[in-house]
Amino acid sequence: MKKLYYTSFFYAVLGLIAGIFYREITKHSDFTGNTVLVALHTHILVLGFMFFMIALILAKVFQVHEAKSFGVWYIVYNLGLLITIGAMTTRGMLQLNGGDISFLPHIAGLGHAILGAGFIWLLILLGKRVK
Repeated sequence: MKKLYYTSFFYAVLGLIAGIFYREITKHSDFTGNTVLVALHTHILVLGFMFFMIALILAKVFQVHEAKSFGVWYIVYNLGLLITIGAMTTRGMLQLNGGDISFLPHIAGLGHAILGAGFIWLLILLGKRVK
């Protein structure tokens, strides 16, 4: 369960840093357009910090963390989130400089799809514990 707490803590700090980074990098660049960096802060805080706080509560109440596949789920979910964060950060930085790479939204979409699978997987693990 400590792993879930530390993961939540990590994403809380990362999400706050992302918010400061967005504000400062756009101010420093005199950027006034749209960039996906604006959503990075929220994605990290909700899909990272808040999600793992909820997973911690589920572990405490339903012992979800004792399921056989919980360790693999943990790795898969974090991988999906880190892919999403990495693609969003890369695309946002390119947008600040007036560029973009056409396949980056697809990589972010892949990260989101992995996250979606992670949601379903956790619900299945929870369902087995609730019965």
